[in-house]
This record gives sequence, C-alpha cells and structure tokens, in this order.
Amino acid sequence: MDKQHDIYQPEYGIHSLSEDGHSKERILKKLNFIMCLLAFALGSASSRADANDADVSDSPNRNLTGFEGLNEQQPLWEVGVGGGMVEVPNYPASGETNSVALALPYVIYRGDIFRLGGQGGARAVFFEKSDFEVDLSVSGALSAESEAGSAREGMPELDFMFEIGPQLIYKIKDYTFSGGGKARLNARMQARAVFSTDFGRIDSRGYVFEPTIRYQQRGVFLPDTGFSLAARMTWGTEKLHDYFYQVSPEYVTALRPAYDARGGYLGAEISTSLAFPIAKNLRGFLGASVQLHHGSANEGSPLYEEDITYSFGVGFVWRAYQSEAKSNW
Repeated sequence: MDKQHDIYQPEYGIHSLSEDGHSKERILKKLNFIMCLLAFALGSASSRADANDADVSDSPNRNLTGFEGLNEQQPLWEVGVGGGMVEVPNYPASGETNSVALALPYVIYRGDIFRLGGQGGARAVFFEKSDFEVDLSVSGALSAESEAGSAREGMPELDFMFEIGPQLIYKIKDYTFSGGGKARLNARMQARAVFSTDFGRIDSRGYVFEPTIRYQQRGVFLPDTGFSLAARMTWGTEKLHDYFYQVSPEYVTALRPAYDARGGYLGAEISTSLAFPIAKNLRGFLGASVQLHHGSANEGSPLYEEDITYSFGVGFVWRAYQSEAKSNW
C-alpha cells in the first residue's frame, strides 16, 4: 500500500484532476496537509554480471536512479521542484481510476539518523550496516472519490491515507557489469499502522505487512540512466479491508448487497521505472505497474471489481540548490 502504487509518483501535488466537484475550502485543506506530509513522504542488463560485490554505497537503501553516480557522494541536503502525472486505481481491485497532476517544491535531507525525501520517504534510522538497515518510516497515499456510476456511489469517500511503522532493508547483492553499469538487489519488509484523514480528523485503519524485492541498475542504455524493477505482496488486517470492501446495511442497493469484509491477503504488484537525465540537475521519470488481486481475501465483495489493474506515470525533478557538505552514505 506504500505510496498507493510503486511506480514513480512524485508526491509534490498541487492539483488532482478528480477534485473538480469539491469545495475550495476542502481543496485548500488537502493542499496544506499534503505540503506538510511532503517533508515526510517525498519521492523522490545487457551484459554478464560479476559475482563479486560492487562498491556501490555504504547504505543498503541508496537510490541508484538519482542525480549522483554510484562513485559520487550525495549532498547532505537539496531543494528543488518536482512534478508529474499519474493514473492509478481508486483503491485495490477498483474498476475506476484516479488521474492526478502534481507539482511542488521538495526538500531532501540525508542525515546519519533522520532522512527526508528521496527513496524511502521519511525515516529515522535505528541501525545501519553496509548491507542492513532498520528504521521507522512514514509514507502517504492519495485519496479517491465515490463518483456517480462507480461501485462506491453513495458511500463515504476514501480519504488521504498515510502509514507509519518499522522497516527492515537487506542488501542481497551488488553487481558490476562487464559492459558497464552497476546494480543492486535488495529486500525490504514493512509492518505499518495505517491511518486516513479528511483533514479534520485522523482515523485508524488497521495494519499492513508488505515484503518487497527490488532490483535497480544504473548505466542502462546510457551511463546516467537508472532502471528499477520491483515485486511486492500485501497483507492487511480486517480493519483495513473493511475500509475498502465492507458494505454496511445503510449502503446496500439493488446492485450492491451487504458484505462483511475480512482480513488477509490484499494483492501483489509488479512495478518498473526508468529515470534519465534531461539536462544538468534535471531528470525525467517514466513508470508503470500492474496490480494482481487474484486470491484476495475479499474477492466476493461487490466493491471488488478487477482481478488485474494498472498504473502509469511520468514526472521530473529539478534540483535548484544543493549543499556543499556531503552525506556520509
């Protein structure tokens, strides 16, 4: 559930294309909340591989698709502007999509303990070795509408969601390619509490567990081009499934019978992205993902519509300023 979908989604948001029917006051509240959460949830193979570990970075969570090459130190902090457009399902297994255009300033800080922005959102690192990290991290996901004609018509809207909890990252292997380029394979496990907000109150939505395996390579096609491929599975408690799939008696219609959701498997996702240089301090991103919901705990819900859903996005990051001081990882 992390960042709704694991394609490139720069969460810099100023305008959601699905917000047209909302009041100006609600939109302003949403913008203010997103801007506050930004500080904590900003986003950032053609050759034979050498079996020996490559000297990629001291941090297992180093982003291989950013501005710096793998042999370059990253600035301690940087600021700039990021933006893009994404299209994602309204919720897991939804037949409707939410198109969003986003653009906002961003801040990245790469401290030894506290880290903001970039890959991994916001986190406080408790323990870190060259191949292992344990942290407490925060991320967010976009809200969705209950539009006329949708499966949720007449039901409460799905609010902006965010998660907080421990994360374990393990570097499985670094690779150096004989034709140029370096790569990293790592695994991460997240166990997080999930919350939703309508910008007036915050509600608990249970817990989620997500193991992910990710492959990143720098030097695909061109030296500064970055490629990422990831696979993720998600399990949630009953309270989270209720939020997506429960149909209480007051929302029953002729086409939407009552349904009591249960906890368990939510689905899997395979995502890929490509980052490439456009100019100095300007990078572009393309991303796509497929979500697979076969075997989900609530396939029988009238709100469960599609076994397979898709997401895609395009974006950019312009780095305006960076510190002379360098990070230690």
